[in-house]
Amino acid sequence: MSERRVQRGARFELITERVTLPNGESTWVDLLKHPGAAAVVPFLDDGRVLLIRQYRHAAGGYLLEVPAGKLDPGEAPEVCAARELEEETGYRAGRVEKLGAIWPSPGFTDEKIHLYAAYDLREAEQRLEDDEVIELVPMAFDEAIRRVRDGGIDDAKTGMALLLAAERRRSGGR
Repeated sequence: MSERRVQRGARFELITERVTLPNGESTWVDLLKHPGAAAVVPFLDDGRVLLIRQYRHAAGGYLLEVPAGKLDPGEAPEVCAARELEEETGYRAGRVEKLGAIWPSPGFTDEKIHLYAAYDLREAEQRLEDDEVIELVPMAFDEAIRRVRDGGIDDAKTGMALLLAAERRRSGGR
């Protein structure tokens, strides 16, 4: 296997690799290298979830999402989830539980997003980055699930995290 860097940006690197596929064929593939990320479903004490409405240039506008962000070098995913929750919402989690993990776009990136639920939230300080335009959107959990099902929430990590949280609740989890 050989590799060549095509572009290195502020956060990601685009490389082209020569790979041998399981069927024995060799080909060049483009790969966006990503450090990984964590996303978190924050549950307020009254059972609502705290979503964010975030501007996403690539999507052409605003999306309803759970708080999320990329892993810092050497950072554990659960630490990243708690950090992003606090930075983006101004709430600190008393407890964070793993829901699962997803590969959002394995056709072109090695990004893996670790999914969590956060409970026992306490107010802290919101610290948005320069490129973040975020509005807090508390929402009934059942309403969030309905919006995933009807397309009102179409962000993949958010949909999967909410559905995994719903499954955990159905199976006797919190």
